[in-house]
Amino acid sequence: MLSQYLKPVAGLFLCLIAANFASAQTGRFQQSVNYQMDVSMDVKTNKYTGTQLLTYTNNSPDTLDKVFYHLYYNAFQPGSMMDVRSRTIADPDRRVGDRISNLGPDEIGYMHVKSLTQNGSDVQFMEQGTILEVKLDEPILPHSSASFAMEFEGQVPVQIRRSGRDSQDGVRYSMSQWYPKMANYDEQGWHANPYIGREFYGIWGDFDVKITIDKTYTLGGTGYVQNPNEIGHGYEDEGVSVQAPAGNTLTWHFKAPMVHDFMWAADPNYQHDKIQMKNGITVHHLFVPSEETSKNWGLLKEYTPKAIEYMSEHFGQYPYKQFSVIQGGDGGMEYPMSTLVTGGRSLPSLVGVMAHELAHSWYQGVLGTNESLYPWMDEGFTSYASSLTMASIFPRENQNSNVHFGSYRGYFSLAKSGLEEPMSTHSDHYHTNRAYSSAAYSKGAVFMAQMGYIIGDEVRDRGLLRYFNTWKFKSPNVNDVVRIMEKESGMELDWYKEYWVYSTKTIDYAIGEVHPSGDQTTISLKRIGLMPMPVDVVITYKDGTKELVYLPLVIMRGEKAEEAGMPKRIMTQDWPWVNLEKTIVLDRKMETIKSIEIDPSKRLADVNEENNKVEY
Repeated sequence: MLSQYLKPVAGLFLCLIAANFASAQTGRFQQSVNYQMDVSMDVKTNKYTGTQLLTYTNNSPDTLDKVFYHLYYNAFQPGSMMDVRSRTIADPDRRVGDRISNLGPDEIGYMHVKSLTQNGSDVQFMEQGTILEVKLDEPILPHSSASFAMEFEGQVPVQIRRSGRDSQDGVRYSMSQWYPKMANYDEQGWHANPYIGREFYGIWGDFDVKITIDKTYTLGGTGYVQNPNEIGHGYEDEGVSVQAPAGNTLTWHFKAPMVHDFMWAADPNYQHDKIQMKNGITVHHLFVPSEETSKNWGLLKEYTPKAIEYMSEHFGQYPYKQFSVIQGGDGGMEYPMSTLVTGGRSLPSLVGVMAHELAHSWYQGVLGTNESLYPWMDEGFTSYASSLTMASIFPRENQNSNVHFGSYRGYFSLAKSGLEEPMSTHSDHYHTNRAYSSAAYSKGAVFMAQMGYIIGDEVRDRGLLRYFNTWKFKSPNVNDVVRIMEKESGMELDWYKEYWVYSTKTIDYAIGEVHPSGDQTTISLKRIGLMPMPVDVVITYKDGTKELVYLPLVIMRGEKAEEAGMPKRIMTQDWPWVNLEKTIVLDRKMETIKSIEIDPSKRLADVNEENNKVEY
């Protein structure tokens, strides 16, 4: 009799466990920010003051009792973590080296918060290098908002890394990472990483920014100018007479919807050229005219719209209505709706850097992967996309048939150097700059190029569009991009992620012994490297015809379709990854064969191509 009373109790107990378990699941979410900033720049002292009103919405299931801000300019001071890291790493960035340690008081950068309130009440805050830690008196509950009002001040450092004043090109201000920026909080918690010069991770939101500066300066950057007919400088509407206010300064008013950062640049000598694309996007080019810049920056105006059109077609529609290419910074650096690019470049270099930084608008700007954790999902995919874009808009004679040849070469060099670290390494914690940059840029690009080898280029290309449309403004991670490719191809690809991202194991397949056997030919294939892959083997006959033998991995649980431009497939046989050798038998006499080659398309990142081909 007791059991019949226990059954309902047990059922209730199980229901309570299930309910608690469900409520404990921390699904994906996006925090939200809304910035209103009013800033005044003194061009004589290179100091600025500002106010910031930040509305922060906690869309997480967690109660937040503290928040963090990034104070990036504090990195440009002797003794900062960025300074120490730059002086002690084995292969320092030549643009930094020991330069920070030698900065004088009027050359350093700093960013200090003078006052901060939450919902009108003072809060405790503490500055720790490039991070401001804020203890909240009133916790921010799940799915609620808080308003933070701040007064801050800063000094623009001498140009050293990405941001600063008086660059090598002579540009006065490259204002990136210039304001107190709320750190991101996601399903992994806070990401309040000190700034040592590597990657960024931000929160999407709306920016309303007013910048007061000497009226002789022309500005450009993130967002849309709200008062074009007041400030002029090439932004005014066609045929409108500019009505500038009296005095020595102008206040520029920008708005930028759904971006995760805000950059601006300013110089009294900028030439501003504006192009209206047929699809409504306005393209701005701002540069300092000189003998070496005027010609090539004038020609650049032809290529930027072409690049936007190509990338929108192949990687997803560019969602904003303007993009600005601005001379400044210390190389090339991406920001929402804009990029900073150094000016004294040949035309191919200028177009190439523009295309790379523009491609970041997709992978860093709109998809917004946490590039500190997954730098290769930004830099690598950007390199992949920009190589294809350059091949389309800037064709050159004798171009290698594999447009990603440079990325493969960079990866091979890294793999053979002994310095390689897994791509799962946090960007700040790579032991060398070489290991970081080669993994992020080269090996990351090869990840996507080689994906086409595994599932087929057309399927991969469809997957890239699906990836963008599915995950835009959602900060995807490595599992998300792999799952998209699995859904598009119908294959299992977790093995590819685990080998390519989480290990440094390399690919090396070889053609072994080839024997005649009457009217047939026996071919032995060997896996020497530790990473398994599907294998395409192309047999070329002496009469000029070609055939392909396809050997997919068993763990793929599927196979790619026959690809356009490839030889006719005559055989498909699974290759279990535990087997180090595979034997295939051709129904052709050996004397008819001219050559046997593993992957003549060169999409397979085989570290030793010398054993991939035999000729007769």
